[in-house]
Amino acid sequence: MCGDAPVGEAEEVVAAVTVVEVPLVEDTLALGRRIGAVLRAGDLVLLSGPLGAGKTVLARGIGAGLGVVGRVSSPTFIIAREHRAGARGVAMVHVDAYRLGGRLDELDDLDLDTELVDAAVVVEWGEDLGERLSSDYLLVRLERRLDDTRVARVEAHGSWLRESRAVHW
Repeated sequence: MCGDAPVGEAEEVVAAVTVVEVPLVEDTLALGRRIGAVLRAGDLVLLSGPLGAGKTVLARGIGAGLGVVGRVSSPTFIIAREHRAGARGVAMVHVDAYRLGGRLDELDDLDLDTELVDAAVVVEWGEDLGERLSSDYLLVRLERRLDDTRVARVEAHGSWLRESRAVHW
């Protein structure tokens, strides 16, 4: 919440953050499955964290939670990979924005705004792309604390807050 509002005035909540410990790969996969289980076509999930933090592992768990067809692997060299819908009926577009190197005009070439109608879109290295693509998104920041504990900071924005879908991560 913003600290600038005078006392007594309502403040607008722009994000809700939940911190989840994910010490093992299995824990990261399980978090991804929980996220994937509540995704629907049109949802946007942005993944952030340093190299080796577990972004692709989390995306694999999201794909499992969605029940997409085929193996979810890193789209680093092709930038975007579409995974067909399975039993739940929601496809997933998995994007790796790392190779775009901040060249957001190339992001426009991917037509992700079109994909946001028909599929859940998961973007690795996508932290700075949220408002550009949609005001409704889930941001997951994977990090390692000083005590070597791995955590995921799950931030709900827009409709994720209004609909209270970001629960029990």
